[in-house]
Amino acid sequence: MQTLDKIKLYAEKNSIPIMKDGGIEFICNYIKEHKIKKILEIGTAIGFSAIEFARVSPDITVTTIELDIDRHIKAKQNIHDSGMDGRINAILGDALKLELDDTFDMIFIDAAKGQYINFFEKYKANLAPGGVFISDNLSFHGMVDDLTLTHNYSTIKLVKKIRKYIDFLKQNTEFSTSFFDFGDGISVSIRKNVV
Repeated sequence: MQTLDKIKLYAEKNSIPIMKDGGIEFICNYIKEHKIKKILEIGTAIGFSAIEFARVSPDITVTTIELDIDRHIKAKQNIHDSGMDGRINAILGDALKLELDDTFDMIFIDAAKGQYINFFEKYKANLAPGGVFISDNLSFHGMVDDLTLTHNYSTIKLVKKIRKYIDFLKQNTEFSTSFFDFGDGISVSIRKNVV
């Protein structure tokens, strides 16, 4: 448990976004209830959520992708310190350029907000039958519902991209999506049964 507290502290000091307690708790419960074993995470940051997911059950493996080399190095250290080397595979690279052959029970999207639709479209082929996409930060500190909370131009652009992603999920005929207020806003997208 000590490692996770240290990671949280480091994230806070260095302004690295990691999942809020309510969000991580919700996803970990989902993993447990749905007996999810293989997870792909897009956006490692410093490894906090990957470690939390792997801790749910000893037979869970996580593949996690990070573009930022400094965060990747820190994540590798945190994964090692938490004794998860054999169960978490941290990859340094651009998730939109990588090709993975594996299939996963859960694909967790928590990387560049403006690329969520592209991540979703690219990796749906890697989703195992009955698998689920989970996306984080769909509230974006309340700004998705209330744009007046920010006057920063680039943040407004980002929030509009998140809104576009939410619309994409709502209108998606291939997947059925539920939205939750836990953490910073989470969506759970399940592929509809193809007849």
